[in-house]
Amino acid sequence: MEERFMQRAIELALENVRSGRGGPFGALIVKDGAVISEGTNRVTSTNDPTAHAEMIAIREACAKLGTFQLDGCELYTSCEPCPMCLGAIYWARPAGVFYGASAADAAAAQFDDAFIFREIAQPTRLRKIPMSQLMRDEALVAFRAWLDKSDRIRY
Repeated sequence: MEERFMQRAIELALENVRSGRGGPFGALIVKDGAVISEGTNRVTSTNDPTAHAEMIAIREACAKLGTFQLDGCELYTSCEPCPMCLGAIYWARPAGVFYGASAADAAAAQFDDAFIFREIAQPTRLRKIPMSQLMRDEALVAFRAWLDKSDRIRY
């Protein structure tokens, strides 16, 4: 069963390249043996750097299921997730992730996200893109309002 879903993720990636719509990445979300959503890389066709296959599949699955968490779902992706997609996967909390090609394979095809993993590990003051904290006390007001909200939805 798992191979069938991985085969579909790989087909999506290949179709995406051949159609010219985006990069060689495909992903799908499966729940109870049924495909809930599919996604392909749309970064260049939509000018959206967040339009990775996994992100598209997660967004569509959550919309269809009416929830922001993918309990009981599995994600199949043609390549090991990048740092952004990995973050989204952890927020969505699927039961598991299956991937085809490795991050090293992606790097060999000129999709190298090792730089981002290294940057995340750096203190903010040492990162290549300058990051500065500004107006922390004022920003904390929103968190206090959230914590005071009795009907907040935890995630």
